Parts: sequence; structure tokens; C-alpha cells
Amino acid sequence: MTSVPLASLTTSRVGGPARRYINAETEDELIGAVRAADEAREPLLIVGGGSNLLISDAGFDGAVVHVATRGLEMEHAGDGSVTVRAQAGHPWDELVAQTLREGHSGLEALSGIPGLAGATPVQNVGAYGADVSHSITGVRAWDRQERTIVSFTNAELAFGYRDSLLKRSTVNGSPRYVVLTVDFGLTRGLDSAPVRYAELARALGVEVGERAAAEDVRREVLRLRAGKGMVLDPSDPDTFSTGSFFTNPVVPEAAIAHLPPEAPRYPVAQPGMVKLSAAWLIDRSGFPKGFGLPSTGQGTELAGGRASLSTKHTLAVTNRGTATAEDLLAIARAVADGVEDAFGIRLHPEPLLINCSL
Repeated sequence: MTSVPLASLTTSRVGGPARRYINAETEDELIGAVRAADEAREPLLIVGGGSNLLISDAGFDGAVVHVATRGLEMEHAGDGSVTVRAQAGHPWDELVAQTLREGHSGLEALSGIPGLAGATPVQNVGAYGADVSHSITGVRAWDRQERTIVSFTNAELAFGYRDSLLKRSTVNGSPRYVVLTVDFGLTRGLDSAPVRYAELARALGVEVGERAAAEDVRREVLRLRAGKGMVLDPSDPDTFSTGSFFTNPVVPEAAIAHLPPEAPRYPVAQPGMVKLSAAWLIDRSGFPKGFGLPSTGQGTELAGGRASLSTKHTLAVTNRGTATAEDLLAIARAVADGVEDAFGIRLHPEPLLINCSL
């Protein structure tokens, strides 16, 4: 297919046309489409759920392969553990819900996240103190450079904060590895994994580090996410976004000496580094919820109210219904520039920016 509009494939609902579009419903079709584009030296964009992409209004002048493979396999071990193998195109929240229905815990804190299973190891998707590196045991992928199927263990994926080997490895400017399947190691039982996030622990009435009923964790996570506009809802423009647009910055400790003592700080594995709250920095730099909407009285020259920060929290840049990609970028640039002016810290985007930049 040619000239397919990409806005319909993304949760932010922006993006121009693809020169060529392929919907891959099987692993063979996925590998074949990628291989054909590479052999023709055609620019290639892999699209899953579209929840972590911001595509320019000019679209993509190449092949867009939509990952539409689906299916789950479960293998039980005698020790009460289970390995769940998910096809890359399986909807993520459907996977979480089904594992809980089957009595397997471990993914409940990641409920409600949009997108597909195959994207989760690339970005090391996480929320509420959990991320997929806690449960992924292996990934199968197509290696575009060696033109063969390869397998990775958890350790080989070299996970970091919203990062992995899969994200860092590129060929001709695009990802080297195309995820085919992801294996998750879960536990048989009704109790959740330890609750690691204070807000979620309070909602559940437990202490951080304690467990709760896994189904209760899913219910509270969905409630908390919906309250922040982070569960897709066709009637709510606050959900027309890429989720959190900015990652929490990880900076040298020396770079935050000028921050007030109440600025949230979180430990990280790297010595001498500390993680800050992007939401706190945005709010304290003068960008309120809804920044960019006419009702705020500021920023309307940026996007005419067509795009704004979410009215529920300051991390999402949202399409109010008629925005272009450039409208979303205008809001994001204003916020990133304002935080840098106020605190000397540059925020970086979490979504992939396709044919556009901040």
C-alpha cells in the first residue's frame, strides 16, 4: 500500500503519509518485509502500537512495517514459575490481563501501558517502580546486519533506565534488531511482586516492599493512570499523546547543587549520578498543567490551543484534537527550553522522533 497516513497508527494522532506500508501478521511476513526493504536499501520504520513515536507532518519517505503478529504461549515449570512467550505484536495490556487471569503475577504494576509486547524490551518500559527488566528472561529478534534470527538473555540485553542494547544498536540509522518474541518469567500465585512505588503502596494500604493481591495492584494502577490521562480513552484528549514526553534526567550530583532541597532526587546505579523528577522541574519552571491552551493565558501563540501539556499532569504533550506534529513539538520545545533556562538541565524526549527534532 502507498501513501498511508501514519497518524492513524499513533496514539498522538499525528504524522504524515508513508511512501510504502506493509501490515505484517506473521513472523515470516515481518522478517520478509524488513529483509526486502533492507535489500532494496529503502529507509525503514517499524511501527507497533505507535505509543512511543512522534512522526513528522511530512511522514516517512520509505517502508513502514506495522507489526501485527499476535499470540501467547505459556510453559509451566514444576517450581511454580511460568514462562510466557509473547509475539511482538501482541497488545501489551491484553498480555498483562491474561497472565493475571491465569494466576501468574509479576506484570501487574505495568497495567494500562499502551503499545505492544515487542516494544517493551527496547525501551525497558516501566511504571510505578517496576519495569520489564525485572521479568524478561529472553528475546528473539531479527538481526538486520547479519540477516539471521538471534536470541538474547536478560543479561545480554544490558537494560538501563528506559534503555537497552536493542535501543542502542542501529544499522543505517534505524534499529538493528527487530523483536520477534519476548519471554517473561512470572510466578504462579495471587500475590503481586513487591510494591516498589510509594503512591501505589499508599493506594493499596501497604508499605513499600510489601505485596498485595495482584488483581488489586492492577485495579489501582489502572485507576491512578486514568486519573493522569495515561490510559487510552477516545473521549479524552489528554490521552492523545506519547505518554510521558520527557524522561527523568539522570545528571551528575555536582550539577544539582543549586536545586532547592525539596527537589526530588532518586538514586541510580551509576556512581556520582542522581535521577531527578522531570515533572517537578517542568512545574517549577512555570509550566502548569494545560500549558498552551487558551484558558491558561500563556503559550497560545505556540500551537493555538491545538496542542498543550496534559490538563492532568505536566509530563504529557497532548493533541487536543486537530494538532499537527509541529504543534506538539512547539509545546515540547518551549518546556525543554524553559527548564534549561531555569535550572540548567536539558530534558530529553522519551518517544522516538521520526523525521523531526526538538
